[in-house]
Amino acid sequence: MIRCYRRALYQRRQFILSTPRIQSFRLIVTRINPSPTFKLCSRPTASSSTTLSKPTSMYPSIKPYESGFFPGANSDKHQLYYEVSGNKEGDPVIFLHGGPGGGTDPKDRQFFNPEKYKIVLFDQRGAGKSTPSAELENNTTWDLVKDIEVLRQKLGVTKWHVFGGSWGSTLSLTYAQAHPDRVKSLVLRGIFTLRKSELRFFYQDGASHLFPEQWEEYLAPIPEAERHDMMKAYHSRLNSPDANVSLAAAKAWAKWEMATSRLIVSADAVAQAEKDDFANTFARIENHYFVNEGFMRDGQLLETQEIDKIRHIPTIVVQGRYDVVCPATTAWALKRAWPEITLHIIPDAGHSSREPGIEKKLVEAADIMASKGL
Repeated sequence: MIRCYRRALYQRRQFILSTPRIQSFRLIVTRINPSPTFKLCSRPTASSSTTLSKPTSMYPSIKPYESGFFPGANSDKHQLYYEVSGNKEGDPVIFLHGGPGGGTDPKDRQFFNPEKYKIVLFDQRGAGKSTPSAELENNTTWDLVKDIEVLRQKLGVTKWHVFGGSWGSTLSLTYAQAHPDRVKSLVLRGIFTLRKSELRFFYQDGASHLFPEQWEEYLAPIPEAERHDMMKAYHSRLNSPDANVSLAAAKAWAKWEMATSRLIVSADAVAQAEKDDFANTFARIENHYFVNEGFMRDGQLLETQEIDKIRHIPTIVVQGRYDVVCPATTAWALKRAWPEITLHIIPDAGHSSREPGIEKKLVEAADIMASKGL
């Protein structure tokens, strides 16, 4: 019976293939490509990425062998959480988280080979486990640069690799330009240089055209008369003495970024914005930095005299093609100012480091830097 069934299927297939429409299609294909070769999941390639991304695993989850708190530079008020994992004798690397105000996550350790790297994570002022939470006093870009130096000296590190994405890329570039002699390499993701044009695109007029329904929710807490300057309008509400007003603004601010950070909106990321502590910390610190333009000159990180300070540092940049939080135009501006860098544009990714293609390329980049013996 099985043989009869298979014979019937074969005969049906042969009948279908012999129909005029199918024969015409086969003729067309043959004319286009006499010997067609098809590869599973084959895609057009970008100059910076070989194929569209497949889900990949990072290194296995590990626990830190050292953790604690250290006082911020010139400020006993700020107690900053840090941890060290991986190989005690390994090549030191510091992970600089995004936001500002985003804090670190245990999964951040997994970008690095734990046999080769001594992996250092820390929560910047007011973020994550650092205290006081959401504190804005003495919280500037330059305070964070000093904190990184305090931590480096505390751990007895002479030079280290620096790894950061989004705001972490901003802080990485700022730190490297301030202390180029302390940086072995840079691995950067989702380039953000704090220019007014970048802030305007995401918070005023740009990303709103791509995510109109989420933009409506972001607009909702702000009266129409104040919407000409959304960052300023949010600033007044995030610092309102009315806790209900402040928290509502914080959740709306955080939700806007969480809803736009991936190529496909992540329900889990959006849900994160509903958590009171996360939303309050993330929104208050981020807005504080942005209304103050990062406490630096507009375009400072891309200035020739600043790039010249770090031009010798091996650098790999990973950028999502469809990143609307930190659009690819900024990564391209960095590439033009600094042609020596390696730029990978991931063709099927947005902003988040958790996008499969970005995640994969970041792990590869960290592996490359570890193999250089810098």
